[in-house]
Amino acid sequence: MKTLPLSRAEIEHALTHLPGWAWEGDALVKTLTFKNFREALAFMLKAGFEADAMDHHPDWTNVYNRVVVRLKTHDAGGRVTAKDVELAKRMEALGR
Repeated sequence: MKTLPLSRAEIEHALTHLPGWAWEGDALVKTLTFKNFREALAFMLKAGFEADAMDHHPDWTNVYNRVVVRLKTHDAGGRVTAKDVELAKRMEALGR
């Protein structure tokens, strides 16, 4: 079953509840900065378990204490869906 992309209004509304997240290039994007590499890696591990539980995996990069997350749904044409919003919320709930 194909996942449907969200409308501009739905994405903009979701962003009001996702501090620090932006809508860039058909993806929800956030750069997270941590105290050190260990904390960045710990975040990625916890977020990775959340993503895997949802069967929805982020595009992300890590350089030392910085993690850049890009969320979009490949089976929705690489656009933002409710799955991306949910994963972003779960990432936010992990705290720092």
